[in-house]
Amino acid sequence: MSLSERLRADMRLPVIGSPMFIVSNPELVIAQCTAGIIGAFPALNARPAEQLPVWLERITNALDAERAARPLARIAPFAVNQIVHASNDRLERDLRACADFRVPLLITSLRAPHAAVEAAHDYGGHVFHDVINVRHAEKAIEAGVDGLIVVCAGAGGHAGTLSPFALVSEIRRFWDGPLVLSGAITRGAHILAAEALGADFAYMGTRFIATDEANAAAEYKTMVTTSSAKDIVYSNLFTGVHGNYLRGSIENAGFDPHDLPTSDKQAMSFGSDRKKAWKDIWGAGQGVGNIDAIEPAADVVEQLVAEYNAARRRLGAR
Repeated sequence: MSLSERLRADMRLPVIGSPMFIVSNPELVIAQCTAGIIGAFPALNARPAEQLPVWLERITNALDAERAARPLARIAPFAVNQIVHASNDRLERDLRACADFRVPLLITSLRAPHAAVEAAHDYGGHVFHDVINVRHAEKAIEAGVDGLIVVCAGAGGHAGTLSPFALVSEIRRFWDGPLVLSGAITRGAHILAAEALGADFAYMGTRFIATDEANAAAEYKTMVTTSSAKDIVYSNLFTGVHGNYLRGSIENAGFDPHDLPTSDKQAMSFGSDRKKAWKDIWGAGQGVGNIDAIEPAADVVEQLVAEYNAARRRLGAR
């Protein structure tokens, strides 16, 4: 059985909840996993660093309790995102914490994750790596990753610019392992479309910002429900890496979204300074126009399941 098949065995939908800086927390991860999709959070969200083992213990215990109480239910595993960048001075420590709790899946970002791969494989975990082009995919494969997360145009937060039709097809020419597709995926039909393109899983972050469990300001959640694709701005000003952000939050922070300067990539920050940017400048993907209400994460998953099954029936009837 392949890794994708093993993961799917404990999932109701082929969906991974994207780890969102500040927004993703134990409450959201537990809600996502118990609803049947993989939940994830960035290790850097647990602050100070001593909180990471606390979060890992809480999530692990909660999911174990759910599995014991509902032995026939599909309770999905969880994932922790590790930023592989020189400014992340917590990486080695956070990897040790993940090893201590045998975190099933690590999601790595930015640079080839050699250390994360070694740490995860030592205890039997797996590593999926974010990529926005073929070159990044090749480097990640060389580092020994188990899966690729293809971050295409329209994804929330740090995102690429390539069409999923182009990038998924090119990567599938040389990679037959697990592949996750990200980019404006907010509906059940989109999940089925991702599979049709050749992906094993859909990656969904923005869809879960406007949930009760998400650690987002009320104004942030409301802005997600009242925005549309035209309100998404692509810029590298705030972290040094290009990403998609809500126009309203950029304006509220005193910037002109029509005249944003270009940042020096050498000034990238993913340590404590990064929180200042994301606290006021809110990431979101182009799929915001499909989100109309703030509701529990479990209800979102139920809606996605219904939409996914309806899309399958429509195709089966043709």
